[in-house]
Amino acid sequence: MDHSIPRWFAFPHHKDEVKDTCTSILNDWVRVACPDADMTTDKDQSMDDQSPAVVFAAKGIDVTPSRDEGVLKVVKNKGEDGDRPMIGDKVAVHYTGKLINGKKFDSSMERKKPFTFSLGKGQVIKGLDIGVSSMQRGEVCMLLCKPAYAYGSAGCPPKIPPNAMLQFEVELLSFQGEVLTDDGGITRRIKVKGEGYNNPNDGSTVHVHLEGRCEERLFDSRDVHFVVGESEDMGVPLGVDRAMEKMQKGECCMLYLKPKYGFGKEGRAQYKIGPNSDLVYEVTLNNFQKAKESWELDQKEKLRLSATAKQKGTQYFKAGRYLQAVVQYQRVVLWLEMEFGVGKEDQQKLQDFLLAAQLNLAMCYLKLREYALVVENCNKVIELDEKNEKALYRRGKARLLRNEFSLAMSDFKLVLQVNPSNRAARDQVSICQRNIREHHEKDKKIYANMFQKFAERDVKAGKGKRRRGEDSGVMNENHQVAIKRRRRSQDHGQDCP
Repeated sequence: MDHSIPRWFAFPHHKDEVKDTCTSILNDWVRVACPDADMTTDKDQSMDDQSPAVVFAAKGIDVTPSRDEGVLKVVKNKGEDGDRPMIGDKVAVHYTGKLINGKKFDSSMERKKPFTFSLGKGQVIKGLDIGVSSMQRGEVCMLLCKPAYAYGSAGCPPKIPPNAMLQFEVELLSFQGEVLTDDGGITRRIKVKGEGYNNPNDGSTVHVHLEGRCEERLFDSRDVHFVVGESEDMGVPLGVDRAMEKMQKGECCMLYLKPKYGFGKEGRAQYKIGPNSDLVYEVTLNNFQKAKESWELDQKEKLRLSATAKQKGTQYFKAGRYLQAVVQYQRVVLWLEMEFGVGKEDQQKLQDFLLAAQLNLAMCYLKLREYALVVENCNKVIELDEKNEKALYRRGKARLLRNEFSLAMSDFKLVLQVNPSNRAARDQVSICQRNIREHHEKDKKIYANMFQKFAERDVKAGKGKRRRGEDSGVMNENHQVAIKRRRRSQDHGQDCP
């Protein structure tokens, strides 16, 4: 027997009949949906034309994917035309939550601070995830959630009893995609959620369908497979490659790529993409085969794979694909950083691979102007080999470009101690000395101007004091003259008849 609210129900015309009939229908629905729910009587619950019973029974729309009426929605104020939040989006809302009897249990409005959460990630009750995903920016709506879409048989003591139906008033303030990188260069919005919790890892072979757009123009549409970390070989930009490790099989998502993760400052003539262009890709992960994790590889496999990664990284570096080269060199570090050779020869081989990868990372980061990361990788090399000429030089170069002239000069002098014939290091020492002198001259001028201004201000202040003193003296003399005149008048007045 179907106990859901009939959509074909013809409501009576009289206001009281509407109220009573809708209340009765909603209460019947509540009893069927959650037989253990705490029901209030008409006497306990204040009812008017805008009561939840009337509103949801008359206008409620089922927004659950299964159409089981677990979440009913009524729009109070329409939002802006446009898209709706997607899975993984960070949304900001204001909400007020009440029990079915109208008792308020929570409100972001009272806290005067919007509530933010990631949609579809289980950070809120299921009913809010579903309800908010149906909204548009600026929309205000009412949601009625069955216990299965709220807190279920456990409730949330002490405010929410077991098997409680909940009603929410929600305003969707804003939403934005999930940012996948620290620099905000890749943003993901999930259109279709994938299966399970398994993700491709670095080195996985992925089978995807992708559609690339630039300023709404479709420039690429195809099925393609590639190795994660090596998508450049198939003409797929780095941003798509990096997003793979966040996706699940069957997932379809939108990727918004800044130029750094697209085709960069060179663009891509093949697709008629100009320099520094933002790209949008719709990507569906159809299938993937995971690569072995680092802990699953023996030492021989790690050394073999490291040699391949180093070679590929060098190819990318020579082609100016520095970020892609970074991915390859980071693989080597991941595989070998915690490895120990059985014998002296094996240990030396491991260390040589590791030092080369870290030195190459430092060079890539110099090209990318990530000077802190240059220093970090050089420091790791120097920990293992304190007289490493390349590490000392590259660290000095990074420090010089950060205007750390004294530290840079110290590094270049260390290079000369290791190799006195290193002309580049000698030239850099001269550059550091010149920069230090120029910096000191600038400081002198700044301080000289500062002291000059202070002196001028003090002189002006002194003149002002003297002027006030002179004015005060004149006033005193005038005052004395006035007193004498007054006295003479008085004296002359006494002599008159």
